[in-house]
Amino acid sequence: MGSSKRPVSPANVSFAGLVIVTMVALAGCNQGKSASTAAAQAPEVGVARVISRPVQEWDEFNGRIEAIDNAQVRPRISGYIERIAFKEGDVVKQGDLLFEIDPRPYRNALASAQAQLEHARATAELARTQNKRAQVLVDAKAISREEADTRSTNVSQSEANVRAALAEVATAKLNLDFTQVRSPVSGRAGRAMLTVGNLAQAELSVLTSVVSQDPMFVYFDFDEHSYLEYQALARQQGRDGNNYPVHVGLANEDGFRHAGTVDFLNNQLDASTGTIRVRAELPNADRSLTPGLFARVQLAGRGTAQAMLIDDKAVLTDQDRKYVYVVGPDNKALRKEIATGRLIDGQRVVKSGLNSGDNVVVSGMQKIFFPGMPVKPIAASVPAPADAMQAAAN
Repeated sequence: MGSSKRPVSPANVSFAGLVIVTMVALAGCNQGKSASTAAAQAPEVGVARVISRPVQEWDEFNGRIEAIDNAQVRPRISGYIERIAFKEGDVVKQGDLLFEIDPRPYRNALASAQAQLEHARATAELARTQNKRAQVLVDAKAISREEADTRSTNVSQSEANVRAALAEVATAKLNLDFTQVRSPVSGRAGRAMLTVGNLAQAELSVLTSVVSQDPMFVYFDFDEHSYLEYQALARQQGRDGNNYPVHVGLANEDGFRHAGTVDFLNNQLDASTGTIRVRAELPNADRSLTPGLFARVQLAGRGTAQAMLIDDKAVLTDQDRKYVYVVGPDNKALRKEIATGRLIDGQRVVKSGLNSGDNVVVSGMQKIFFPGMPVKPIAASVPAPADAMQAAAN
C-alpha cells in the first residue's frame, strides 16, 4: 500500500500561527515583568568613590618592646626566706615588701653591736676622767709627763672605738632592714624564684623581677643608608636627630595604632652589622604593650606619594585574597581583587586592583550573593581621612 498525506487546510495554518504569536507575546510580557521585578528588588548598598591624594611616606623597621625599668630583685644579705609578701604577677609600687628573710640572726647582731657601743662609750668616759685627773697631777708634779701623755692618748683611742662601735650599730641596723626585701621600682612583679625555706645568698640569688608598665620603650635599628637620610633631614629641619614621630604595630595588629616619639639615638654605628640602635618612647596606659613583644615600627619619611584610599570596611577577605565590590554598568556589583597597603585614619591604601573614580561598596556587602548581582547604589557619607603629614607633625 502506498502512503497518503493529509492535506493541510488554510484554516489549520492560520490557527497554528495565531498560537505561536500569542505564546511569543506572553513570553515577552513575562520577561519584561521579570526584569522590572528584579530591578525593583535590587538591594540598596552604600557606595563611595575611590579617593586619590598625596600621603606621607613612612619607613618601616622591626623592633622589640622593652620596659624602661627592669630590675632583678636580689637580697643584700644571706638568710633563709621566711615569708613571701606579694602575689606573683601583681602590680607593686616602689618600696613595697616582697620577701622577708629570717631576721633573728641580724636582730641579735644589732643587739651585740649596741652592747659594744655602750662598752666603748663607758671606756671613753673613764679615759676622759683619768685624763683630767692626770692634768691636775702633772701640774702638782705627782705623776710624770709620760704618764699624762699616755692617758691623753687613751682618750683618743677610746673615742675612736666609740665611732667604730657606732658604725657597727649602723651596719647591723642596715642588715636588719635588708631582711625585708622591697621593690626597687614600681611595676609588675614576676614569679618568685625562691620559695619559703630556701637559702637566699647575698647579691647572688635572684628572688624575682619587676618591670615598669607605663611608658614603654621600643628599640629598633637603622641601616646606614636610612641613618644618613634621616641625619640630612634633621639638619634641614633644624632638629637634633630625636623627636621624630613613630607609629608602632604589634604582631596581631594590621595597622599601627600606638604612637610615640624617638628619644634616643646611639652614638655610633655597629660596624659589624652596619646599623645604629634607635629608641622611641610609647605611652602604655592600657597595658597592651608587654616587654619582649615584636613590634613593627613606622618612621615618617622625607616625601609624599600619591595613593588611592578606600574605606577599610569595604575590604573583604577570601582566604588569603583581598577583594571589594564595585558598582559597574547597569548597577551590577562586580568583584575586584586588590592589593592593600597600610591603614591611614580608617582609610586603607590600595596598591593595585582599582582605578581612581571607581564606586566601591562600603556597606550592605552581605546583601550581594554573587558577582554581577543587580544592586541599588546609594552614596555613603564617608569622612575624609585626616592629613597624614599633619598628623605626623602633631
